[in-house]
Amino acid sequence: MDAAITAEARRWAVLFAGLVAITAGCAFQYGLPFLVPGLRAQGMSLGLAATLVACPSAGLLLTLVAWGAAADRWGERAVLSTGLALAVPALLGASVAGDPVLLGGALVTAGAAGACVHAASGRLILGWFGAHERGLAMGIRQTAQPLGVGLSALALPELGSGGPGPAFAALAGFCALAVVVVVLVVRDPQHTGGGAAPAGPSPYHGPRLWRLHASSALLVVPQFTVAAFALTYLVDRLGWAPAAGGRLLALAAAAGAVARLTAGWWSDRVGSRVGPLRRVAAGIGLAMATLAAVAVVVQRAALHQVTPHQIGDQHAGALQVATLPAAAAITALLVASVLTVSPNGLAFTAVAESAGRAWAGRALGIQNTGQNAVAALTPPVMATLVSGHGYPLSFATAGLPAALAWALIPRDRR
Repeated sequence: MDAAITAEARRWAVLFAGLVAITAGCAFQYGLPFLVPGLRAQGMSLGLAATLVACPSAGLLLTLVAWGAAADRWGERAVLSTGLALAVPALLGASVAGDPVLLGGALVTAGAAGACVHAASGRLILGWFGAHERGLAMGIRQTAQPLGVGLSALALPELGSGGPGPAFAALAGFCALAVVVVVLVVRDPQHTGGGAAPAGPSPYHGPRLWRLHASSALLVVPQFTVAAFALTYLVDRLGWAPAAGGRLLALAAAAGAVARLTAGWWSDRVGSRVGPLRRVAAGIGLAMATLAAVAVVVQRAALHQVTPHQIGDQHAGALQVATLPAAAAITALLVASVLTVSPNGLAFTAVAESAGRAWAGRALGIQNTGQNAVAALTPPVMATLVSGHGYPLSFATAGLPAALAWALIPRDRR
């Protein structure tokens, strides 16, 4: 009995430690859009700021599969602690980089090191939790992304108001703390031989995994469009102060974490990952279409009250949009912020279960590579679309991949 209780406590402790690790990684990998108003206040263009925001995702692309293979070979604990430890000096370098090229290089390096958290932490759950509760456990793990973004929303606008250095130093400190937690708490599942070579036939002979990878990558487009431009939209079009917008979006991130938990619990109850995933993809497409329609109303309401040179500068706080359109825009933005982050856990669990434990690290690495390739491209591409054609068309365009994802997601094997 005591041994059973100890094992029960251990797996939840391991889940918590993995959650801390991936939250620390996600805070700098996906939370940098909250530095954009501060960067623009220093004279940086929207396009350059969006490119810097995408640099950690570009770094992830370089190493995700390699970290996944390392987790398959040497275990999760070593991979998590090593990668996060390497991210610390990279982020400290970013905190003192004065040149945009050097800053971008430091952020790419940090992203490459921090990529360890994605495959390794998901593989931990596959080993420590059974299928009947894996959706909930993976949902808890997947709350790390909105939690990391939420923490960034609360802290980075203030820390980065006078320059990004303090913000990057704080993110480095968070990663250092996560390393300590991983070393003290995480233990690889007992039935996995840390030095055993992965075995078993490749799960990529059929189309199921490829369809899951492709649909997951498509769902990144609306997620990162909203994540990258929600704060900028609140500042530029609705006249919010960056810190106030950050607090609002932190609440949305917390709600997104709850949405991921709910999606995981739902998938456990119905015994399916892909069924709920298809329904959420359809909801995302509808949410983005609604956001685009409301953005049109806001644009028409505010068009006659502001000159083009005022958008995005210190006069943006003087914008006045009618109460009803503004309230509708905020509501639609919050709904989209929550819904677009909700399917990640479902897709992640479906990929891990379809691959099997011997291939899970590499499959999750491939999954995250595809997602982060799209994540790296989305902010700069959408920044060009926003600058040239405005927010309504950008939001509508971002909703189209969700419809394609709905069509690609495989149906239950039953």
